[in-house]
Order: sequence, then C-alpha cells, then structure tokens
Amino acid sequence: MNISYEGIGQWAATFACDHLAEGELVKISANGTVSTCSDGESFCGMVLSTARDGLACSVALGGMITAGYSGESAPALGWSTLAADGAGGVKTAAEGRSFLVVDVDESGKTVTFAL
Repeated sequence: MNISYEGIGQWAATFACDHLAEGELVKISANGTVSTCSDGESFCGMVLSTARDGLACSVALGGMITAGYSGESAPALGWSTLAADGAGGVKTAAEGRSFLVVDVDESGKTVTFAL
C-alpha cells in the first residue's frame, strides 16, 4: 500500500528571499525574509515555491513535509531531534527542537515529519 502525507495540515506564508530552491529548509533572517540555514541551525520551514525572479517564496510553516537528510544515521521514527544540515536538508541532532517523524526512506535519504 502506498501512503502519502503530502500537504496534510500544511500552511504557508510568503517571504522575501534571494534565489532559494524549492524543498530547501530555511530560517527567518530579517523582517519578512528567509534564507538558507547553516549546518546545525534550527529551521522554520521549507520552501514550497519561488517567484519567477527568485526574490519571493512560499514557505511551509506547519503540517507534514518530506525533506532530504544527511549524516551517518537516519532520523528515528517518532519524536526525533532535527537540525538543518547546511545543504538544504536535515540531520539528527543531539539537542534542539523535536519533530514527529512518520516515515524514513533510507534508500532515498528522505524523512517525512510534522513541522
């Protein structure tokens, strides 16, 4: 059976940005502006879409998302502490914010979790 969590409970807002990629995890960097996260930083959401000129983007701030992950170990199912990996995805972290992880695809290196 195939299960999709895409878009469940998702809500988003539009922010100013500087040529971010869809699917990239971001942080608030200035008033009404998001930017990429450095390795180990907390993130506020994921870029869903960008304007043609790349200067605005829609960011998922809540709901279910699927992101790439890096690191030696996959995030654990259930409540797992995650941080940005500095490459647009996530990694497991020793401390910080915990997220409810519902699916881990180790071959595809993706994790689905609630923001």
